[in-house]
Amino acid sequence: MKLRFYGADRAVTGSCHCVEINGKRILVDCGLQQGRDELEENALPFAAGGVDAVVLTHAHVDHSGRLPLLVKNGFGGKIFCTRLTGELLGIMLRDAAHIQESDAEYVNRKGQRAGRSPVEPLYSLRDAEAALERLVCVEYGQEFSPAEGIRARFADAGHLLGSAYAEVWAAEEGETKKLVFSGDIGNVDQPVIRDPSFLTEADFVVMESTYGDREHDESERYDRVTALAEVIERTIRRGGNVVIPSFAVGRTQELLYIIREIKERGLVTYNPHFRVCVDSPLAREATRIYAGDLAGYVDPDAEELRIGGVKMFEFEGLELVTTTDDSKALNFDPEPKVILSASGMCDAGRIRHHLKYNLWRPNSSIVFVGYQAQGSLGRRILDGATEVKLFGEDVAVRAEIVRLPGMSSHADRSHLLDWIGHFSPRPAHVFVVHGDAEVAPGFAQELEREGFSAHAPKYCEEYDLLLGRVTREGVEPEKPKQPAAGGFKDSPAFTALVELGQKLLEVIRHNRGGANRDLKKFGAEIQKLIDKWDR
Repeated sequence: MKLRFYGADRAVTGSCHCVEINGKRILVDCGLQQGRDELEENALPFAAGGVDAVVLTHAHVDHSGRLPLLVKNGFGGKIFCTRLTGELLGIMLRDAAHIQESDAEYVNRKGQRAGRSPVEPLYSLRDAEAALERLVCVEYGQEFSPAEGIRARFADAGHLLGSAYAEVWAAEEGETKKLVFSGDIGNVDQPVIRDPSFLTEADFVVMESTYGDREHDESERYDRVTALAEVIERTIRRGGNVVIPSFAVGRTQELLYIIREIKERGLVTYNPHFRVCVDSPLAREATRIYAGDLAGYVDPDAEELRIGGVKMFEFEGLELVTTTDDSKALNFDPEPKVILSASGMCDAGRIRHHLKYNLWRPNSSIVFVGYQAQGSLGRRILDGATEVKLFGEDVAVRAEIVRLPGMSSHADRSHLLDWIGHFSPRPAHVFVVHGDAEVAPGFAQELEREGFSAHAPKYCEEYDLLLGRVTREGVEPEKPKQPAAGGFKDSPAFTALVELGQKLLEVIRHNRGGANRDLKKFGAEIQKLIDKWDR
């Protein structure tokens, strides 16, 4: 009876864990590694054909985004998830496949002119469709058997619509062990979704630690509805736009829920009929799912509205923007409005166009409602940048910059400790995952001080659940083991970047003997690039 760790080990993306019982292998999550967490170009460090089933905690791509790759590489089993996770997965995996195909097309278009060999996307839309065909959707509390000798069920994790903890009972050699996989544990008092539930029994717990080193500021326990209404009121009075970078799935729908209440309560008096434009194809599809059958998935307030026939995410003045032309037209329409657009950290998507046309306007407001990672455009704006570059142009930051706190979808340190503290008796061991390289080990040490047996496993570590010890050491995230011979292979994007660097050196040499004024200008432009990208 083995437990192996194949992702989000001392990292915050790419969740993937494997339970092996009686020769059967069950994956819990198969997420996409993103940003600095990416290892080996997202290659799977195991044989996909040897996996018998997948138990999926929720639809976010850092937990689900490699399912199409799993199928592409030979997986032929079933993928178990909650009903609404399955619905969200339908749009998110297709969107992820589109991004993979578009990125490969872009690299190949550039590479063809340079004589480079074409690259393939990590997976295609066809692979995503094949993964979706393997879904088996169940409800919270409904027991199922992903493989012989294994029972499982889901409990509400309160992180995203349909998100779940996975309870797994495994029997081998006459012994039965219960494992709990937390997935992502949600925050409390969030719109629409229920607070995280508590579990009380487990032999082993695999738990996340995203916010294991920090607390949500107590000042964030405030009236979000009134706070957002005040921003909208003063911005519309100035004749500007309220631009809100927002993640397409979950956060956008929470904002629509809040804005509906703002309108119903008449909290914006200057123009109670203000327009709200959702400019994200993925958000539009997600909103359609949020407006569907939510029975058994939402908090008491939302349930009361649902039973009463209230359309929680619809109101007068709401526009779901469809085409690129319609999106562009928003920036040439002088009427003050609220614009919700992805991505939430401003590093991609249509939001960048809206920032280009609104950041420099003193009468507009940019409202941040989610975490902004170090190095992201959103973080630079929040940290006080006076100028940013968008689409090759310098754009002054003169708009009002607002942070609307209290909307994190992750439990903080105290709530994580409260969650694990409900297990009685204490689990034999707690595996701390889904936290940065410094955070996960630190939170494991915190659990040790609280009297738990705990550690933060490393990538590809193996633990024998019957023997109660590590049987194969893992590796640090910076130095992953390779799944196949041949050494580490640089990504096509990095290879192209190195080639551009070599061309830049050639251009520098060609300018030898040039006018000092031109050389200084050239050097200043290079220094700007260095300052931007030397992270």
